[in-house]
Order: sequence, then C-alpha cells, then structure tokens
Amino acid sequence: MEKKMFLGTGFKFPPSVDPGTGRFLTSSGEQSVKESVYLILMTQRGERWVIPEFGSDLMSYTFMDPSVTMLNVMSNSLRSILLEQEPRISDVQIDIDPQTREGCLVVSIQYRITESNTRDNLVFPFYLNAGRMEEEADETQ
Repeated sequence: MEKKMFLGTGFKFPPSVDPGTGRFLTSSGEQSVKESVYLILMTQRGERWVIPEFGSDLMSYTFMDPSVTMLNVMSNSLRSILLEQEPRISDVQIDIDPQTREGCLVVSIQYRITESNTRDNLVFPFYLNAGRMEEEADETQ
C-alpha cells in the first residue's frame, strides 16, 4: 500500500469562493506550501495581532539601496524567516537579481518540500519604492 503524504489543506490564498458551490476554495499539497511561503513573505511582522511573530520584515527593505551587502542581508533574513516559520520546507535558497528594473528587484526562492523531497520555487517582484510608484499613478489619473 502506497504511503499517502500529508502536506495539509487550507484556505486558498488569496481567499476565493467557488461560484458553483458558494464555498471557500482550498489548496493542498505543494500548492499549499507555495501559498504559505508567499503569505509569510507578504505579511509584515506584528500585522497579525493574535500571532505577532508571524510574517517577515520584507517591507523594511522597501527604500533600501540595492547594494550587494544589503541584498545579502535581505536574502539571509528572508531565508531564516522561511525556515523558522514554514516547517514543511528545507534547503531554502534565495537569489536576488542585483539589477533593478523600474525600481523592481526579482526575488527567486527555491526550496525543498521535506516530506516529498521535491524541489519547488517562487519568483516574485519586489518594488523598492512601492509608495512612490502608487503616488505617481494617482497623479497621472
């Protein structure tokens, strides 16, 4: 009999409702892990008052100078936060492309899902001056 791996099932992120049933959509397995990694990164520590230690300090890097030193500090911080808060992953590697494109850094995260020994990744843009970009968009409208 094949051993069934259990990575968990939870609400899909972002929360969505199935129009046919009216129920919240769920995600499970590797998709649940990927959504959890994204949620950890995009939640500012202290934002959840019930679990204030949950989340990352990613937004504290918003107006940083993208020097090699600061990119290494950011990468090491995010790596330790993910290993601390997502027990289903290991062997986390974070690469940040030092070339900014329109105020955006490309952050590439590779990790191993511990239970299945499967490699997965998440790539997302990180805007260094997100507040200023929103103001410029408001001015043009």
